[in-house]
Amino acid sequence: MLVQAIMTSPPITVTASCSVAEAAKRMLDNKISGLPVVDANGALVGIVSEGDFLRRSELNTERKRSWLLEWLTSPGEIADEYVRTHGRRIEEVMTVPVSAIAPTASISDAVRLMERQDIKRLPVVTDGRLVGIVARSDLLRALSKALPAAAVSASDAQIQAAIDAELARQSWSRNGFIYCRVTNGVAELSGTIFDERERLAAKVAVENVPGVTSIKDQLVWVDPYYGVAIPPPETEARQG
Repeated sequence: MLVQAIMTSPPITVTASCSVAEAAKRMLDNKISGLPVVDANGALVGIVSEGDFLRRSELNTERKRSWLLEWLTSPGEIADEYVRTHGRRIEEVMTVPVSAIAPTASISDAVRLMERQDIKRLPVVTDGRLVGIVARSDLLRALSKALPAAAVSASDAQIQAAIDAELARQSWSRNGFIYCRVTNGVAELSGTIFDERERLAAKVAVENVPGVTSIKDQLVWVDPYYGVAIPPPETEARQG
């Protein structure tokens, strides 16, 4: 899936000359936590978010330092902080430079960039112009549409084949010690695991296969250090 399929377009924006008060009101009115900053030609020049308003003189939340840290911090850094906590225009508090992505990029590329830079939104740019924005909420909407809405019927053979294929794709189950048998839609997991986290992973792999009505967990955990075998819990997970 491409970014252009899930991005919000046109995005709500502000200009660099916009006041902090106006930008804050725009975010509150539109229930959003960040705004791209554009120039008169629609080119992206920065971004402002709730995080840029955390430390403000009006809230008495400016950074406080001990005398030693104050002495060790450069005057330039302290001056920069003063501007960000007291500035009245967006150009004085916005974040620059800004990471952006093309509308033809994949959403996996967008997620990778958001994770790597620990950001919640990415402006979408074409030929230098802002055309959209993709945020975590856009990803959530895409996920909501992608999730199955209702149970799907399938034969035991189809379910079995799908489960076997999924387990074969995963490195944590590729050792061949996890088995599954499907009877009347009930998937029974058996075999051996050497890490308890593999149990939940196996259940998740099975419950995502259409047609599974419930899961019986018969997996035995073997401690790889002591060789002690722990019998499976007597539980049965049902599909919603």
